Amino acid sequence: MNEPIKVLLAEDETALGIIIKESLESRNFAVDLYHDGEEVMKAYRAEVPDVLVLDVMMPKKDGFTLARDIRKENPNVPIIFLTAKSRTEDVVEGFGHGANDYLKKPFSMEELIVRIKALVKRPQQKPPIEEWLEIGTFKFHLTKQLLKHGTEEHPLTYREAQLLHALFLNKNELTDRSLILNKLWGSDDFFNARSMDVFITKLRKKLQKDSNIQILNIRGYGYKLVC
Repeated sequence: MNEPIKVLLAEDETALGIIIKESLESRNFAVDLYHDGEEVMKAYRAEVPDVLVLDVMMPKKDGFTLARDIRKENPNVPIIFLTAKSRTEDVVEGFGHGANDYLKKPFSMEELIVRIKALVKRPQQKPPIEEWLEIGTFKFHLTKQLLKHGTEEHPLTYREAQLLHALFLNKNELTDRSLILNKLWGSDDFFNARSMDVFITKLRKKLQKDSNIQILNIRGYGYKLVC
């Protein structure tokens, strides 16, 4: 028998948390359930799970803050948010803090299971090289999630850093839109495409001090980082 997928579940609604835990365990998942963000962080550090399923609205430490803190230590562990928040801005914020997927309440258990399995099966990225990359007059560090321009430092969200790195690896060449979406968002559907457009706009603003840097939108195909 295959080893069960280890799930670290955070849900502050006790009844809902128990339902999710028991439903997953009945399908051969190993689930640890906690009800606040500080408990989850301690449990995560004690034993890194295969996947984290995080409620957003939690006491002591909310899901977005928790994901951001975890991403500083581990850029690869899969994170799924469960939340009643459904505005585009909320979803974009969730991806910005390092989410791999975002499931809106109410949801079906079958959908959650499919998404967990898809993330766990996805090949893990190799640890990035710890070095500063030059983008025009900027310096960029992926794991530090930082842009430098002279003495100025510009922190990046996890998603901004990953997106900029993907564009940099193919600088001055067309980067296929679908490839980025599937690699970073897990799907190239319309909703994720809109989310990526928001992050492209944010990156353009942060890079605007160097007029020789452009992120071009090649309509229908993708983006090109020119530097």
